[in-house]
Amino acid sequence: MTVALPLWFEIGSFVVLLLILAFDLLIIFKRPHIPSPKESALWVTFYIALALLFALLMLLIGDAEHAGQFLAGWLTEYSLSIDNLFVFVIIMARFQVPRKYQQEVLMVGIILALIFRGVFILLGAGLIASFSSIFYLFGAFLLWTAFNQAFRSHDDEGEQDSWFIRFARKHLKVSSQYEGNHLRTTVDGRRMFTPLIIVFLALGTTDLLFALDSIPAIFGITQSPFIVFTANVFALMGLRQLYFLLGHLLDKLVYLKYGIAFILAFIGVKLIFHAMHENELPFINGGQHIEWAPDISTWTSLAVIVGAMLVATIASLVKLRMSGTSVAEAIHGDDPEEVEAENAAADGTQEDPRT
Repeated sequence: MTVALPLWFEIGSFVVLLLILAFDLLIIFKRPHIPSPKESALWVTFYIALALLFALLMLLIGDAEHAGQFLAGWLTEYSLSIDNLFVFVIIMARFQVPRKYQQEVLMVGIILALIFRGVFILLGAGLIASFSSIFYLFGAFLLWTAFNQAFRSHDDEGEQDSWFIRFARKHLKVSSQYEGNHLRTTVDGRRMFTPLIIVFLALGTTDLLFALDSIPAIFGITQSPFIVFTANVFALMGLRQLYFLLGHLLDKLVYLKYGIAFILAFIGVKLIFHAMHENELPFINGGQHIEWAPDISTWTSLAVIVGAMLVATIASLVKLRMSGTSVAEAIHGDDPEEVEAENAAADGTQEDPRT
């Protein structure tokens, strides 16, 4: 493991990213509301521009290789984060979370995702430093994940309670109604949790599963823990705004999961080739390096990732258009008057009729 960039740049980057996340969190809890498409679009554009600016700084301060690794890693994690949104939508609908509080719930989900991914990054970096042959396992795992991604429905992931959620439901005293964004409430003189605790647990277990997929994927692009972590942070920043921007379009992007599956399969093959190229296992080729195994470059990976996402997105939009539904109709599935009423209720100017 080598330091990809100057230490002052890495430390400064962590400080700035934490300040941005803290500012974003403060806005949510100070004024809970449903972001308008314009507001969401501006924030998403800001975070994308920030990631591109960060890549430019890496190019100027470091080199093209590290900048390319960041871009490829960021796009991979961004596509997997969008995939994560599908399950978030199912969880929100299943537990009937009021839309005016979904921003807070999403932010908690994003924070949990950062924590879990941070832990797995440290574990992954340690494993790679100690066992170079771990790439065989990472590659096989990604190929299995790609198969599941292509042939398993997102509904299966979000609509069935895991054993952990069933255990929590059984052993925690949970009320039947939400109390704003509070985790605790009093019912008939008894202190109880609100349903929000179950939602947070469901998001947390989902984040844990997605971290298991995403970390081996990005380690197939770069072995720098700094680039791995910053790519994950930038991929998760703006995710909640993207949730409200895409709206009902999320479940209309029917071919997106195949694009993501192709990316995971490609990185899985790349990891196996890398493991073969650096092979030290005595029962494979007598413990010698397999010289014919290709070493796929960062820029080839970047081209494949961008191409797969473009093809999947365009194909989904073409199918959507052929079905007679416009993109605008898919995004703005909510009744504008209902959204306005919920925002007014969140600001305290009127009562939300849905709560």
